[in-house]
Amino acid sequence: MLSLAPQALVTPEDRERGLTLLVREAAFSGGTAALTTGVILTAFALHLGASNVMIGVLASAPFLAQLLQLPAIGLVERWRNRKAISVGTSLIGRAMLAVMAVLAFFVGTGPLLIFLAAQVVLCGLGAIGACAWNAWMRDLAPEDRLGQVFARRTAWLTAISVVLGLVAALALDRTAPGSSARDWVFAAMFGAGCVTGLISARLVACMPEPLMPPAPGPVNVGELVRQPLRDGNFRRLLVFVASWQFAINFATPFFTIFIVRQLRFDLSFVVLLSVLSQIANILALRTWGTLSDRYANKSVLAVCAPTYIVAIVAMIGASQFGSREIVKLWLVLLHVVMGASIAGVTLTSTNIALKLSPKGSATAYVAANAMVTAVAAGAAPIVGGLLADVFAARKIELIARWTGPGGVFALPITLTHWDFYFLIAGMIGLYAIHRLSLVEERGEIERRAMVGQLLVETRRTIRNISTVAGLRAATDLPGTLLRDARLRTRLRRAQQAKATRESEVT
Repeated sequence: MLSLAPQALVTPEDRERGLTLLVREAAFSGGTAALTTGVILTAFALHLGASNVMIGVLASAPFLAQLLQLPAIGLVERWRNRKAISVGTSLIGRAMLAVMAVLAFFVGTGPLLIFLAAQVVLCGLGAIGACAWNAWMRDLAPEDRLGQVFARRTAWLTAISVVLGLVAALALDRTAPGSSARDWVFAAMFGAGCVTGLISARLVACMPEPLMPPAPGPVNVGELVRQPLRDGNFRRLLVFVASWQFAINFATPFFTIFIVRQLRFDLSFVVLLSVLSQIANILALRTWGTLSDRYANKSVLAVCAPTYIVAIVAMIGASQFGSREIVKLWLVLLHVVMGASIAGVTLTSTNIALKLSPKGSATAYVAANAMVTAVAAGAAPIVGGLLADVFAARKIELIARWTGPGGVFALPITLTHWDFYFLIAGMIGLYAIHRLSLVEERGEIERRAMVGQLLVETRRTIRNISTVAGLRAATDLPGTLLRDARLRTRLRRAQQAKATRESEVT
């Protein structure tokens, strides 16, 4: 009989079996996410007649629901059965997807409010389960393999999202907006998401849970919350997380509306862009996971975060080009860049929070990180939705003019509506990157050294897929050795400087 009780002794075989199930389970939880979140959720809401404010509220629900992790801390610390909490909340929460599937055949304010309520219940129970899940994974996965394990898991999540994303794009492309056929498409997506979610919960129930250490005394939730706030380094991480989450969630929830309503592209094209982004995500994950394990999560973040912010700001270019073909190519390029960079941000931001949390008592630290994320990421799309009408009535026109003997060249730039969102997100993102520089993580290296190592990894990958790999390797060997030697020298200097600073402090 399947047991949800924690184990006093988790053998190496049990641990490896659990890590294997952790990766396999991602295929089913990834299926649920691919069919019921992101672009699909926004598209479904638009299909039901949602306004910009409603889109913002729906986008904020998964984040604001994370505030329930505060009472969840007390639940985990008192019950000390993280598996039972994770499985129970998953089963009840994902049953809400069946309710949402039925709503595809109704229109009006009532179904929209029920849709929102179901989403809130799903996200709320998911947040409670996530509090137990994250602390459970902190004790199950070995610290030196966090990057490797979660990179493999994320690769599965992204791979299934790509496959199902293509299926969703094909289904949406073959059905007319507002038609009864599209009703059935959305109902099928959310119904299938419910089934895969329940299978995911079954696999989670088979994973071993290490027994939590005995509670030192009565649980004081307020003290648990204050504990990570007294940690100066973790507090600096929380400031970065807050500013970063507000920056990206101020703009990204409205990408679908921007592309469909302002640029006038089909919804199926938006889904295809999402698929391309996920493919880039898969291709980049292995490199980011390797680099985060070899060096430090902050070093990877220092490369990925600025890249992602620049790509968001560059979305402004999509409204400046006159040719729709150029706009399509521009959107494809930006989604590939965002997919590759967000892979590193997602992986390493999760890992750095886990790494800076004390082993065996990570619940409060993980929950504090989640609550800060909830407030910042949840407030951003609501603010964005409320300001939609304000920015829709504003416009900035700039003209760059070059005058020379050959004539006059003028480059007009017009910022309207959603363009303001991308610009504001970029400015807040720059502040977030500054805050990241203040966080200390053991083993970090300089950004230039990380970029150099990234180029080395990329060159190796390209060489492996080249039809003349042997010839390339033979002719490029001396240059590669010199570059690797210079990189090792930089790393030694960085590590020595770090050790010197630490010794001076102590």
